[in-house]
Amino acid sequence: MSQIKFTETHEWLRVEGDGTGTIGITDYAQNALGDLVFIGLPEVGAELAQGAEGATIESVKAAGEIHMPVGGTVIETNASLADDPAQANSDPLGAGWFLKIKLADPAQLDALMDQAAYDTFVAGLD
Repeated sequence: MSQIKFTETHEWLRVEGDGTGTIGITDYAQNALGDLVFIGLPEVGAELAQGAEGATIESVKAAGEIHMPVGGTVIETNASLADDPAQANSDPLGAGWFLKIKLADPAQLDALMDQAAYDTFVAGLD
C-alpha cells in the first residue's frame, strides 16, 4: 500500500511498502509555475539528502529547483520529461513524476504533511 506526503515547498512523495518513493510537484506548484519547458533530473545512483536539490525546472514564468522531501538514492528518473516536460503540468501526480528513490531514513516521513494537512496549508496561501 502506498501513502502520499507533501512538503511546504509543494513537492509530493508517494511511498511504497518496499521503501521506494516517487517524487514530483503538486498541482498547486505546476499551476503557479506555468508551462514547464525544461526539467533537469539527477543521475541514477546519486545520493541526495533531505532538502537538497533533486531536480531543476524552468517554466515560462521562472526557473528553480525541486527539493528532496526525504533523503535517498536515486533509482530511476522519468526520462520522458526530457522530451515532454509539460507532463508535469498535465498530470503532476501521475505521468509527470520526476524521480524515484530508495529512502535512506523512513523516519524523515514524519516531517511531511498528509493530504488533509497539505490541503489546509494551501488554502491558507490564497
